[in-house]
Amino acid sequence: MKNILLGITGGIAAYKSVELCRRLRDVGYQVRVVMTASATEFVTPLTFQAVSGFPVHRDIFDEAAEAAMGHIELARWADRILIAPTTADFIAKLAHGLADDLLSTICLASQASISIAPAMNQQMWQAEATQANLQQLIQRKVQIIGPGVGDQACGEQGPGRMLEPLAIIDELLQPVSQALAGQHWLITAGPTREAIDPVRFLSNNSSGKMGYAIAKAAQRMGAKVTLVSGPVSIDVPAGVSRVAVVTAEQMEQAVMQQVSDADVFVACAAVADYKPAAIAEQKIKKNAKTMEIKLIKNPDILQQVGALKNKPLCIGFAAETENVEYYAKDKLQRKNLDMICANNVAKKDIGFDSEENELVLYCKNGDSVALDQNAKYTIASDLVSEIKNRFF
Repeated sequence: MKNILLGITGGIAAYKSVELCRRLRDVGYQVRVVMTASATEFVTPLTFQAVSGFPVHRDIFDEAAEAAMGHIELARWADRILIAPTTADFIAKLAHGLADDLLSTICLASQASISIAPAMNQQMWQAEATQANLQQLIQRKVQIIGPGVGDQACGEQGPGRMLEPLAIIDELLQPVSQALAGQHWLITAGPTREAIDPVRFLSNNSSGKMGYAIAKAAQRMGAKVTLVSGPVSIDVPAGVSRVAVVTAEQMEQAVMQQVSDADVFVACAAVADYKPAAIAEQKIKKNAKTMEIKLIKNPDILQQVGALKNKPLCIGFAAETENVEYYAKDKLQRKNLDMICANNVAKKDIGFDSEENELVLYCKNGDSVALDQNAKYTIASDLVSEIKNRFF
C-alpha cells in the first residue's frame, strides 16, 4: 500500500476533497490529511479524520501532533503529495519555496513527487503571475491536474474549477501519455450468460472490474481500445468503444469481427465454458425433485485468436482455485499465448467482484513477474506498462 499526503487549502472546492480522500483509499492508498488554517473554514478536520482514519494535521506548532508524527516524519512518510484544492496563494508559495505553514513546510522538506489540483476564480487562474508560477512548478516536475472549465462558485464561467475526484485519481495514477499511440487493443471483460429458459441463465461472479480497468489504462496510454463486454454494471471508460454482448457466441462473433485490426488482444472475460444444449421456450416449472440440464461446450475464443495466422499479441487470464501455476502455464502453451495472467480466485479478497487483485504474469519465453495485491486499477496500470515494456 502506498502512502499519500493529501493537502487541503482554503477554497470552496475543499468539499470535493472528502470524496477524493475516500476514493484514494478505495484504490489502495493510505491517506493522511494536512489542512491549512483557511481550509478548516470550509470543511472540518473531523470530517477528514473520519474518512481517512487518521488524525488531521493542521499546525506546525501543535505539540501533540508533532509528538505523534512530526512534519519531518510526515515528509518522509509520504510516497506522494497531492494538494487538492490548490489555491493561487499556495501555488505562489510552492513556486517561491516558502515554508510558513505546515503544508508548505512538508512540501519543501519532502522528496516525494507533488501533484496539485488548482481551484480558483477564472481571472486568478489566467493572471500572469499565476501562469508564471505554474511554469516554475512544471519545470520542477510538479504535476498539474486540471483545472476544469465551467460555472464557478463566484458566478463566473471559465477555467479554474477543481476536477472531480475520479478525474483527479485518473490523472494521478495514470497520467495521459502517447506511449501506445497507433495501437489497437481489443479487450474482453465481464461474464457471459447462457439461457436455461426465458428467466434463468448460467453465469459466474465476474464483475468486469479488471477488464474495464485494463481498458481504461490502455486508453490513457494512447491506445485505441475496443471493449467487448458481457453484462456488467460499470460505466464505460472515457474514450473506449464498447461492444455489449450477453452470450459466449455473441462475444466470439464480436471478437472475430474486430481481431484482424487489433495489435493486442487481452482476454479478461470470464466466458462460460458450457451452455445448455437446448433453451426451454417457457419458464421451467418446479414440479420434479431433481432436474438435469444437458450442457455442450461453448467456443474457445482465446484459442481461436491464438491459432490465427496473423494473430495479435495474445494476453490471457487464468482464474484458478488450485495448482494455479501449473494450469496457467498449460493454458499459455496450449492456446499459443504470449503472456498469461494467473490469479487465485479462491482467495476471497482478490476473487471475483472484489476491489483488489494480484497476478503472476507468465511469459512465453519463460519469464514470470509478480504483481502484488493492490487495487484493480493499479494492477491494470502495472499490467499495461509491463506489456508495453516487454513487447513494444
